[in-house]
Amino acid sequence: MAAPSQPTRIGLAGLAVMGQNLALNIAEKGFPISVYNRTTSKVDETVERAKVEGNLPVYGFHDPESFVNSVQKPRVIIMLVKAGAPVDQTIKTLSAHMEKGDCIIDGGNEWYENTERREKAMAELGLLYLGMGVSGGEEGARNGPSLMPGGSFDAYKYIEDILVKVAAQVDSGPCVTYIGKGGSGNFVKMVHNGIEYGDMQLISEAYDVLRSVGKLSNEELKDVFSEWNKGELLSFLIEITADIFGIKDDKGEGYLVDKVLDKTGMKGTGKWTVQQAADLSVAAPTIASSLDSRFLSGLKEERVKAAEVFKSGGFGDILADQEVDKKKLIDDVRQALYASKICSYAQGMNLIRAKSVEKGWDLTLGELARIWKGGCIIRAIFLDRIKQAYDRNADLANLLVDPEFAKEIIDRQAAWRRVVCLAINSGISVPGMSSSLAYFDTYRRSRVPANLVQAQRDYFGAHTYERVDMEGSFHTEWFKIAKQSKI
Repeated sequence: MAAPSQPTRIGLAGLAVMGQNLALNIAEKGFPISVYNRTTSKVDETVERAKVEGNLPVYGFHDPESFVNSVQKPRVIIMLVKAGAPVDQTIKTLSAHMEKGDCIIDGGNEWYENTERREKAMAELGLLYLGMGVSGGEEGARNGPSLMPGGSFDAYKYIEDILVKVAAQVDSGPCVTYIGKGGSGNFVKMVHNGIEYGDMQLISEAYDVLRSVGKLSNEELKDVFSEWNKGELLSFLIEITADIFGIKDDKGEGYLVDKVLDKTGMKGTGKWTVQQAADLSVAAPTIASSLDSRFLSGLKEERVKAAEVFKSGGFGDILADQEVDKKKLIDDVRQALYASKICSYAQGMNLIRAKSVEKGWDLTLGELARIWKGGCIIRAIFLDRIKQAYDRNADLANLLVDPEFAKEIIDRQAAWRRVVCLAINSGISVPGMSSSLAYFDTYRRSRVPANLVQAQRDYFGAHTYERVDMEGSFHTEWFKIAKQSKI
């Protein structure tokens, strides 16, 4: 294997598909790169791909010491290995050969506190550390991902020239920015994935209503989603959904989407997002409902048995008897999807802000919307609007109250309610859309029934309550008063 004639600009360890693709992307942008993997066949595979894909400057190493030593000083090495223990093991292997001032970047989906722990441990060795969210999947890694680096600002400055070229490029510049201190890059990527869960759930509900109630065929669904992808819903997820509906089964009759088992997998970032929302007391019902839906999808065998138990309920008859105006339904579902999507992003942004305040990260929400416009899974034209909303008011309490988004929700709320009611009356669950609507309806009301819940808490637990008409904290002996009135 040919060694570089001079030190390479950067190193990358961990050559599963994401690692290989990112290494090739970096090399293609003119930065010679050293690569290493514990299973050495992956190293040879990557070097071979580099030859085939344009004689790219990728240099493979089978042992960690020669790999580290091949990179110019101060050395910068990106890791793309599985989160958790494998990251610690890789750091141990690499850092043994690194010197003060060198830098390690974790490009995996890591829990943000692990990144903060490692950054401190690395600092004691005189090494710099970044936790960098990478979004866009395999295709994004190869051709331009959205990058979310957080941690040492000095480390970011070392490789800013590489990141701005490797990242997806959109009209407002490269889809990368220094996110902030500590584990902020990983945290932002985690919430990005939580928003992605919400987006995918809402799209699946739109599909369910159109297919189950509207009786649209896969061809019709393909046309509808392709049309939606020309307007306000223009996005990567809508585009790939249209593609999916058009793909025939290569192992049998009909369309492939109908043969895919209705069981959704997950790797944990959605769960972490919902747990963080609970820890920070931030309502994120759209994201939470998407997680619940994945849990329920996993109970396939139970659901099959339950379908038998409830067969006599006549749920199939409701759908069979329903007459709907397809054109009207398609337009209503489009509006309901868009309005629900606003709620999902509002929840994600509020969660990021709450964490930023707690940790003193000073994150810029509008800039996050900008770097998500390209490369990443949730890239959408809609993110332009979010950036503009935060440009108008950096302290915006909630996206829902931005004047433009507020108007759009008001214009769409009738259709949104029609779709949710139709789904419920048809026995079709739309937890994402209905919880988004409940979120909006709760947020827009100046008075909610929480007064009763607080009164109950004071009744059984003497938790006290505040009053609407005077200052202070109050406790009432509800039980005694109620007992006397019963005598």
